Amino acid sequence: MPRRTRHVCFLVYSGFVLLDLSGPLEAFSNANRARPSSYRFTVASLEGGSICASSGLQVTTETLHVVDGLDTLIIVGAPAAPVGDWMVPMTVAIRQMSLRSRRTASVCTGAFVLAESGLLDDRVATTHWNYAPQLQARYPSLRVDGDRIWTEDGNVWTSAGMSAGIDMALAMIEQDLGKEVALSVARMLVVYYRRPGGQNQFSSLLDFDPGSDRIRSVLSYVRDHLRDDLSVERLAEVAHMSVRQFGRVFAASIGVTPAKAVERLRIEAARPLVEDGQQRFEEIARGVGFGDADHMLRCFVRGIGRTPQELRRSARQARGDDRADR
Repeated sequence: MPRRTRHVCFLVYSGFVLLDLSGPLEAFSNANRARPSSYRFTVASLEGGSICASSGLQVTTETLHVVDGLDTLIIVGAPAAPVGDWMVPMTVAIRQMSLRSRRTASVCTGAFVLAESGLLDDRVATTHWNYAPQLQARYPSLRVDGDRIWTEDGNVWTSAGMSAGIDMALAMIEQDLGKEVALSVARMLVVYYRRPGGQNQFSSLLDFDPGSDRIRSVLSYVRDHLRDDLSVERLAEVAHMSVRQFGRVFAASIGVTPAKAVERLRIEAARPLVEDGQQRFEEIARGVGFGDADHMLRCFVRGIGRTPQELRRSARQARGDDRADR
């Protein structure tokens, strides 16, 4: 029986971000090295011909048209949220093509084009964290989760900015060809295999911007020792300060207390495990230092306004997974 070749079409427009195209394209291309003829590619635009990326590089494209047998349609993003009359004929074509494709997806601000087409109505979607509030405000009928790296809601996928398109492509490759092929692609690209969709787009360590090397080293220590005792007394020892001096310097550098910073980092570590659904809540809670599931629940509600059960249920529904909450 001949192996099926899946047709992947990337839809670009003037000013698109080159990495939003090249990242996922390289992932699918490397999948062909692991399993030949798994994918073929088209780069299309509304008008066809040479299209200029935001970097100034010209990319040759085919004219966008409805294609029978299309497997996956991916709309790439731009440095800003797309807007303009040019979106009208494009969204008409996207709606027509989505009826004939198995999957429709977007990278970064390409989610605005998908939303304009109506394909994200009543679905969970993501985009670059900087544009998530704008996407939600412009299209209130969808549910924007600006923390997620990628989402899958039915046959519609969305991803966050830049490298997140590679994460989404790896998830698609795993769905199509299996875990081993996706793992080999990740190794070839020298990227993580694979960041779960529920992982935060950026780390709390990046959000914290301490001016002190001592406080920076304390944050690194916390990240590496989440299961351990992280009382203010222990952290003061790490910083080589008195407890009183440490508490004052930490709050002035970070803007939150040591306990609040530890809680945020533990939530960040626990959330992808919660949404993945492989471990029980008690195991996760102990593994990241919450102690027990009840304490973890209270911290999640306080920190992100949702319980672990709600997050797992949402992730399970997006995957089409029927495992029970545990």
